[in-house]
Amino acid sequence: MKAIILSAGQGRRLLPMTASTPKCMVPVHGRPLIEWQLDTLEACGVDRITVVVGFAAEQVDACLERRHNVATVTSCYNPFFEVADNLVSCWVARQDMDEDFLILNGDTVFEAAVLRRLLDSPRRPITLARDEKPHYDADDMKINLSGDRLIKVGKDLPESEADGESIGLMAFRGTGPALFRDALERSVRSPGGLRQWYLSVIGQIAQTGHVWTQSIHGLGWSEVDYPLDLIRASKLVGAWETAAPGAALDPVQLG
Repeated sequence: MKAIILSAGQGRRLLPMTASTPKCMVPVHGRPLIEWQLDTLEACGVDRITVVVGFAAEQVDACLERRHNVATVTSCYNPFFEVADNLVSCWVARQDMDEDFLILNGDTVFEAAVLRRLLDSPRRPITLARDEKPHYDADDMKINLSGDRLIKVGKDLPESEADGESIGLMAFRGTGPALFRDALERSVRSPGGLRQWYLSVIGQIAQTGHVWTQSIHGLGWSEVDYPLDLIRASKLVGAWETAAPGAALDPVQLG
């Protein structure tokens, strides 16, 4: 299994911390956010990792060069990071979509049990890791389901239709890589393609019945968009460090 981490953005909602530092390099419990992701991927046996870089790319590259772990970690530069959304980050890394792979957003930390649950899910073309909660806000990437199959995904999905949210982690297996790669090529050539999220492409593929979801409810994860998110993420990874191996942590208690 290989993984692609989308880490080209600056993270303007974290200013002034990200004035000269990319979001993925912001410290979480004393270490760059991306290092927590790399450690989790390696712990789950993912041994080939591509990091899509953009803003202050040299800082990310320097971080990757300092690592001497099991996985082979390389970077891929997105020259359009200032004018395009993460669909283009996926597109510039499309050469790594030639076999089974994972995609994860560069601003999400999650415990190893989250990834293991996704990897142990039924082998389907595309599987999106999902969580559930009582209420969703305008910034949540909401999803609509039929059973475990994805029907719709988007921040603009009405809360009344929301059956969960995407946590920013997906697996592509079997025919999934080709489906996604072909859809990326079509979307990036379309009007407005540069300003699309890659999940808009996932939404298109979902209409063909090839996108499924896997619940990771009850396991720990956190997206880092705002300063308060850093506090929650630091609590989570700090607790993972001190917890007994394999112990599940209640994300509500850590919030």
